Amino acid sequence: MTPSARDLDLDLRQHHGVETPEHVDVHFELAGVGSRMAAALLDLFLLWVSMIGLLIIYSWLDFLRGLAGGWATALIVLLLFLLFWGYFTLFEALNTGRTPGKQALGIRVVMDTGRPVTAGAAVVRNLVRLLDCYFPFLPFVPALVMMFVNRSNKRLGDMAAGTIVVRDRPTAWSLGARAESEPEVIETGPPELSEEEFRLLDRFLGRVKELAPDVELRIGRDLARRFEARIPRRTDDINGYLVEVFTAEQTKRRSRFGTRAQTGAAGRTTVTGERFLARKRDTWEAFHRLARRMERTGVSGLATGEIPPFAAQYREVAADLARARTYQVDPRVIEYLERVVSAGHNALYGARGRQRTPFAHYLLRDFPAAVMESRAYVFVALLLFMVPAAAAYVMIRERPNLAEEVMPQVMISRAEQAAAREAEGPTYAQTDAENRPIVAAMIITNNIQVSFGVFVGGLTWGLLTAWLLVANGMMLGFGFGLFKNYGVLSSLTTFVAGHGVLELTAIFISAGAGFRMAKALIAPGDRTRKDALVVEGRIAVRMIGAVVTLLAIAGTIEGLLSTSNAPAAWKFGVSLATVVLLVLYFANGMLYLRSRA
Repeated sequence: MTPSARDLDLDLRQHHGVETPEHVDVHFELAGVGSRMAAALLDLFLLWVSMIGLLIIYSWLDFLRGLAGGWATALIVLLLFLLFWGYFTLFEALNTGRTPGKQALGIRVVMDTGRPVTAGAAVVRNLVRLLDCYFPFLPFVPALVMMFVNRSNKRLGDMAAGTIVVRDRPTAWSLGARAESEPEVIETGPPELSEEEFRLLDRFLGRVKELAPDVELRIGRDLARRFEARIPRRTDDINGYLVEVFTAEQTKRRSRFGTRAQTGAAGRTTVTGERFLARKRDTWEAFHRLARRMERTGVSGLATGEIPPFAAQYREVAADLARARTYQVDPRVIEYLERVVSAGHNALYGARGRQRTPFAHYLLRDFPAAVMESRAYVFVALLLFMVPAAAAYVMIRERPNLAEEVMPQVMISRAEQAAAREAEGPTYAQTDAENRPIVAAMIITNNIQVSFGVFVGGLTWGLLTAWLLVANGMMLGFGFGLFKNYGVLSSLTTFVAGHGVLELTAIFISAGAGFRMAKALIAPGDRTRKDALVVEGRIAVRMIGAVVTLLAIAGTIEGLLSTSNAPAAWKFGVSLATVVLLVLYFANGMLYLRSRA
């Protein structure tokens, strides 16, 4: 594993350094912009092929639609939504940071600490794709700009989640087995050349074919004159002589005489890099194979009695990495050891093999607790929505003609139709029974995407989140005022009663999560913005978990009940039930929050 001059002089790779709990510095090679873009394009291709395939399969299954009615279509709508939003998140969370595209390009996502990416971090970094990868009119441009200007090649999602993307397969991943033709080490005495001379000769021989003939001859003569006083020269071929010197020196450094007194440090000895490599390589390779297997299976892949020896081997290899730096061995050996240590680090400290927290714990405790911890942010979001809504209601009531200027024509038409049907009894936005599951699925997916947008808007220092709240609040106020002007406010109120409380609450929570991210950017306090974003992102992603839960319930109610011709009493009864549900849900979260204090 001897690097050429080109390897040493033209190495433009970027690295991210972390310190392990054993106080050993490990450097991860960062994935470049090109490989990340190629992986993203491959993933998007696979994603769209999967979505098109799902639609083709659905189009073939006419009998399924006839058998299940609208439920089959509703299922397809939900599957497409989950595929679009869950592709990156699930692969990264469940496949140690690797999507199929990343795996093909040999890169993966890890935490800033070098540990495997957590599920929460995977959620945050992929929600932020909405802003830095799926930006309207300029897709991928914000992500590319951020990766170019950030020294760790981070896009906004990586900053918010505290992640980096690293190379999973370095150029020289393995030391390789010792060749059968490799000669036995002969004890020929201690090394003749100093470390500087040996490395200088190594660099020259590695680059000899790239040098101009006159330069090659001049440098070769200088080196030969430097060595021939100590090592007799038996040939007129300068390069042949230098190769003989290098081979003999390499053999001596691997022998038991490869230790020598270190200049300026009486009594201290240091093993030369060549002998250190020869003595340790088999141990490293064996540990490397075991660590790679454990990285896939987790600690649970080992028997109980095998875990302590593995931990001891990991500490030994980590110490070898520190020694390799001290001995100034070949840089590619150090790179290899860093990869071995990082693989062992991920296997030993990763989440695999640990007892997983039941999902019900997150759903009933962590999610509502995060909302109650952020209640001040949620309240600000409520004000930014309700105050403009009230103002818009008053404006359109006092100036009915304003509707033509600010309201979509479709909304005005619905108000006119509701007024025309008021005498007949149907409520606003009725849908036939067969299509109600489809409407429910579409409403759930739409509302969740809107909430994602409100959350991600926090990374614009909260400006996008605030604008969305004000705009949607005013639109709601205009809508209620419009229906009041047509004398059919009760029709609209009956429609929104069942689902409205949950839906609005979810939007306020999403905005509160966005404002937490904005606070990390604007006023991080004693923390750096980088650390503040990660900490606030962990709380915000649990809030989003509550949002998805509430919107799933609200969308189901809206699609199956609100659009039906059920009596108004049923709809208002469900509305009251959702209020009770929210009170109990968040009270449970508050109790859990206090129990952790």
